[in-house]
Amino acid sequence: MSTLCVPSQVPPVSDDCEQLHKAFKGWGTNEGLIISILGHRNAAQRKVIQKTYAETYGEDLLKVLDKELSSDFERIVKLWALDPPERDAQLANEATKRWTKSNQVLVEIACTRSAQDLLHAKQAYHALYKKSLEEDVAYHTTGDFRKLLLPLVSTYRYEGDEVNMTIAKAEAKILHEKICEKAYADDDLIRILATRSKTQINATLNHYKNEFGKDINKDLKADPKDEFLALLRSAIKCLNFPEKYFEKSLRLAINKTGTDEGALTRVVATRAEVDMKTIKECFEKRNTVPLDKAIVKDTTGDYEKMLLTLIGHGDA
Repeated sequence: MSTLCVPSQVPPVSDDCEQLHKAFKGWGTNEGLIISILGHRNAAQRKVIQKTYAETYGEDLLKVLDKELSSDFERIVKLWALDPPERDAQLANEATKRWTKSNQVLVEIACTRSAQDLLHAKQAYHALYKKSLEEDVAYHTTGDFRKLLLPLVSTYRYEGDEVNMTIAKAEAKILHEKICEKAYADDDLIRILATRSKTQINATLNHYKNEFGKDINKDLKADPKDEFLALLRSAIKCLNFPEKYFEKSLRLAINKTGTDEGALTRVVATRAEVDMKTIKECFEKRNTVPLDKAIVKDTTGDYEKMLLTLIGHGDA
């Protein structure tokens, strides 16, 4: 569920654009005004604001934000202002240019989005970068990482609720055999994770646990420092329990010595309109502190205010 608080009576888009234009004028930018407008508009409304702003003032709103804002506040406002497919395309493009940790972002986009959302992100990638996400992933990765990531970003999963228990049992056995053999990049193991519907994978992994007595991700912790295994565990968590994956991402981002603003910004901007309510519940259950209090403790200023607005904090 979304945590975005959109007013029941939204002002005309021309008023929003005029107010935003005013926020950029004068000696200093009115960050509070920007938060009060963009932080309370859904994706469709933000898209219309961008279009109307360009038509009215002859300027690209994203470029104005880039010029007027700075640091972490700039990053979250710009990511939030983007249409979700363009946002995913930008995050994926950034991830292809950096090694290791950024592969988690590719897994996140490939495995937590719906089939249609992933397709739209890949279409936006074509439009923005004049090439495909698949070719960039293939070019910038090697070995087992490429073997896993390329089919994950290339897939278009079936989204129905049907489950074939015969297949679930057979494929749970295959997964267990391959993990016991430490054949973590086996073709069949990757085929199952990259092509089966999320409902089917869920049934397979439930059977795995019932039959072999252990959660699959526990069996994939043979070497905690192995980056490929970490990526495999992330893929499984994203496919099966996205809210738990995002809760852990937020916990690690906030509880580090020094906040990981990149991860905090990305998770809040991409999940506020999707499942942030569930993520917040998971966070409080796991950490015995509400997410908004954790954010207040670790962030400051306009960046903090924008984060709190997007996660649906009452006073923001």
